[in-house]
Amino acid sequence: MIVKVLSDFGVRVGALGKIRFKQGYYAYIGSAMNSLEKRIARHLKKEKKKHWHIDYMLAKKQAKIASVFVKESKAKEECNIAKKVARIGKAIRGFGCSDCGCKAHLFKVDMRELEKLLKKEGFKKWR
Repeated sequence: MIVKVLSDFGVRVGALGKIRFKQGYYAYIGSAMNSLEKRIARHLKKEKKKHWHIDYMLAKKQAKIASVFVKESKAKEECNIAKKVARIGKAIRGFGCSDCGCKAHLFKVDMRELEKLLKKEGFKKWR
């Protein structure tokens, strides 16, 4: 999921504490092994109970979902993709990865570089 931060802001994100987001684009790497459509629809809703780290970021008016890219797979590729995005983006340490050993699953990115990587990895724009 690509989140566009329209202007700098800070938000308290659960146990991670306050995180500052600078204007620009962020790539959030997640997986939905079941019910992909439902997971995306949930993320697109503004009003929802905050469950995942990304919910705190998306609750702010300065953060808008710019686009969603998907790749269907029988295997869980979330951490592998996060490691590849980490090479081209700036990790928001601890964000979105409390259930794995990754540095992060959210990265501030240059969209041109990210789009090249997503294409190479077989992702398609969702709707």
